[in-house]
Amino acid sequence: MAREQPAAGRPRVLALANQKGGVGKTTTAVNLATAMAAYRLRVLVIDLDPQGNASTGLGVSRQDRRRDIYAVLAGSTDLQSAVLPTVVPGLSLVPSTPDLSGAELELVELAEREYRVRAVLEQYLAETSDSPDVVFIDCPPSLGLLTLNALVASGGVLVPLQCEFYALEGLSMLLQTVERIRRSFNPQLAVQGVVLTMFDGRNNLSRQVEDDVRHHMGDLVYQTVIPRNVRISEAPSHGIPALVYDLRCAGSQAYVKLAREVLEREGRLTAS
Repeated sequence: MAREQPAAGRPRVLALANQKGGVGKTTTAVNLATAMAAYRLRVLVIDLDPQGNASTGLGVSRQDRRRDIYAVLAGSTDLQSAVLPTVVPGLSLVPSTPDLSGAELELVELAEREYRVRAVLEQYLAETSDSPDVVFIDCPPSLGLLTLNALVASGGVLVPLQCEFYALEGLSMLLQTVERIRRSFNPQLAVQGVVLTMFDGRNNLSRQVEDDVRHHMGDLVYQTVIPRNVRISEAPSHGIPALVYDLRCAGSQAYVKLAREVLEREGRLTAS
């Protein structure tokens, strides 16, 4: 497989965000990160969702999450101490626990509360001798303070979008939020791309939604679509990404193609 060439300096930091739940956001975070690691990249996933589904999907049990992102944001540990290896070589994780659900209330009282994730991430990148090439931040299904922190810390936002009737309505709200954050907190923030998920080619609605999203968003929509796939749904219960559970299934192959498209779009993929 081709070797991706990391950009010099700061690693690429991408937030996966959508205020709607059940759109395949965490599934995309876990499997896209796994596919990136298959390109021999060093990848770090920060699980910023109190549900901790990305942590579960990457095989980190509850009892192994003694140092989590909540402890990092609360200042009781540093980010480097919270980084754990996963079942995927080259892929590390900062896990989450339900304790994080109280972080939004606690962050409100802090100075520069919008910059907490950026601050701990920049400190980690400055101090570690084995900096990741790519950082994915899996956001909660809301546009609250945790998601705001993730977007302030990121260079781009990747939007998983379920092929359903209200898809464009939710996307419009998220794009407005991204623009406000870009103006007020993070001028480097841009929409990296939109990923259509849970696509069913037998369903006319899926095709209509795809046409509508591509009409409104143009080239921001990745050509690769993620199909509805039973093996993708089964994988988290085994504590492994779908690409490890069944690499040959349609869903896994779609994430491999998506990873390549993401890298090619940035001009960072070179032939081996």
